[in-house]
Amino acid sequence: MAKEISLRLEAKDRTEFGKGAARRIRRADQIPAVIYGHGADPVHITLPGHATMLALKNPNAVLTIVMPNGEEQLALAKDVQREVLRPFIEHIDLVTVRKGEKVTIDVPVHVEGEAAVETNVIVENSVLSVEADALAIPESFTVSVEGLEAGSQILAKDVELGSGVTLIADEELLVVNVTQQVSAEALEAELAEAEAEAGIEHEESDEEAAEGESTEGEGEEKSEDEGDKGEDA
Repeated sequence: MAKEISLRLEAKDRTEFGKGAARRIRRADQIPAVIYGHGADPVHITLPGHATMLALKNPNAVLTIVMPNGEEQLALAKDVQREVLRPFIEHIDLVTVRKGEKVTIDVPVHVEGEAAVETNVIVENSVLSVEADALAIPESFTVSVEGLEAGSQILAKDVELGSGVTLIADEELLVVNVTQQVSAEALEAELAEAEAEAGIEHEESDEEAAEGESTEGEGEEKSEDEGDKGEDA
């Protein structure tokens, strides 16, 4: 389902730069940002912190940015830098878009349904790169694994994209892989076999080391004997 334009953010001019300025901006519940695109010079702005975090819960949402001069620009979040330990946004790069414009975007894949018993469902690729109208970007693609047996695979070309959306990713890209579930007994046997192989390799290494020491000792004894013969002469 496409995300309609409904998110408006009031921007302010950004006149301070540097780490100290960025910290002061964030303490004031604002987020440093830059907006660019269509050949225009980048414009440095700040956005309201809480409202922007809510808006970006859907990373592909089209935002209406009300610029300091009152002009409205449609934009997508191109890059969102977040703090590692805290749920705060440090900086946002925004790229402007226009009505009717096609954009390339990564859309998340949502898996639903239950595969056959004793199987594992592995999501190999959680997003698909597609081209879509900037104002009608799908929030996600849904794929069903209901009843799928082990060995089943869902490729990018199998995913229903919807009207007006074109796949950019490789058609043969593996999205979902359904594999046979390994029983506890089989897993234990596999681990035991691996441990046994590791033990054999360790014993062989010890034997090789012992042989090396023995050869080295023989060499030393031979050198000593030769030395003794030289002294006798």
